[in-house]
Amino acid sequence: MILIGDYHTHTIYSHGKGTIRDNVEEALKKGLKEIAICDHGPGHVSYGVKRKNIELMRREIDELNKEYESREIKILFGMEANIIGYDGTIDLSREEIELLDVLLLGFHFGAMPRNPVDWSKLYILNFLSKFVPGMKKTMTEMNTMALIKAMDRYPIDLITHPGSKVYVDIARIAKKAARVGTALEINSSHSHLTVDEIEIALKEDVKFYINSDAHTPENVGNLKKGLERAEKAKVPVERIVNAID
Repeated sequence: MILIGDYHTHTIYSHGKGTIRDNVEEALKKGLKEIAICDHGPGHVSYGVKRKNIELMRREIDELNKEYESREIKILFGMEANIIGYDGTIDLSREEIELLDVLLLGFHFGAMPRNPVDWSKLYILNFLSKFVPGMKKTMTEMNTMALIKAMDRYPIDLITHPGSKVYVDIARIAKKAARVGTALEINSSHSHLTVDEIEIALKEDVKFYINSDAHTPENVGNLKKGLERAEKAKVPVERIVNAID
């Protein structure tokens, strides 16, 4: 199995350490054919993309695609959006989504929920779920439904590191994702999806991406840990979007 793309990389536009060009150059060194620049959505207080820079990034990537066309690599403009409402609301407008080539979505601590109720669910109740008996089941349901509702509301291409930040029901997310054409991420920088979670998701007709979640240029294309988990779970190559035999 050979991985030909990395669809989750960060740059200085959020809290990555390199420029878009730096990531592209590293992708070329690693022999990749595609790379997606997917910085954190603007709802992340600490290091989300500034809204004024979204159109600037679109133009920069368009220009780089022209420049790198002869070098046989395609650069995609994406965003790793944040859940900011338990009704499935994310931190991007419809107009901003239309500028993207790929839309990623995940739970992140540091995102600013849209109201105090959602804030208490994301931060207080999820924290308590790690210690209070019975709270884990409640928050697993709430977090799972938030992702399901988001997949109904937006054209989500990929759920990032599901299960890494908050408890979720992988089986239900995989079932919904398969139905709407959303993929699940096997993240090489996080432990999720775990091998057990991949095996659960495989019971549904869902597809996967193996990504680096690189925050430095040198980590772009470092997909070994994700690939190892996919191979251990015996994921067929045709179920991995960025893989070929």
